[in-house]
Amino acid sequence: MLLASHTGHPLEAGLDEAGRGCLAGPVFAAAVILPPDFSPPYLNDSKQISARRRTALRADICREAIAWAVAEASPEEIAAINIAQASYLAMHRAVAALAVRPGHLAVDGNRFRPYAGLEHTCLIKGDAHYRHIAAASIVAKTFRDERMSELALLYPHYGWEQNAGYPTARHRAAIRQHGPTEHHRMGFRLL
Repeated sequence: MLLASHTGHPLEAGLDEAGRGCLAGPVFAAAVILPPDFSPPYLNDSKQISARRRTALRADICREAIAWAVAEASPEEIAAINIAQASYLAMHRAVAALAVRPGHLAVDGNRFRPYAGLEHTCLIKGDAHYRHIAAASIVAKTFRDERMSELALLYPHYGWEQNAGYPTARHRAAIRQHGPTEHHRMGFRLL
């Protein structure tokens, strides 16, 4: 059973990112503040549940959350400041977009760039232990997957509707054959 929060603060926001290890597309982040009694079945780290279940859970999360926001950092920003800093930038943008100011940030992972005026705690595998971080994981991943599916319509060779920009054999073969697009992360080892 996932825990409601790390500190017990009623406005603690969970933060997570999606797409950090991809070869193409933006990195997305989400911030989510949940009511303490929000505990739908199957809520878990987005990587542990099916796409269909993630989509259903996202609808529940967005409907029931006290506040939620999603943000991104572009491939150009990733190239300019590196993927770690771009992930923090997307997280900061998500926090700034929340309709309610959080009282604390619970961040998935072991590193974070402090957000001015808010305390934070980094929680390794936080998305597998805390509801609000799991919810942020689901929101970030579903929005990013949707973006990559939209881009796949414009660039059908790369299989982004299935691989979401991750380094699969098909994706790398398409880069070899067709070259990179403006959505590829040129600072990454593409081949």
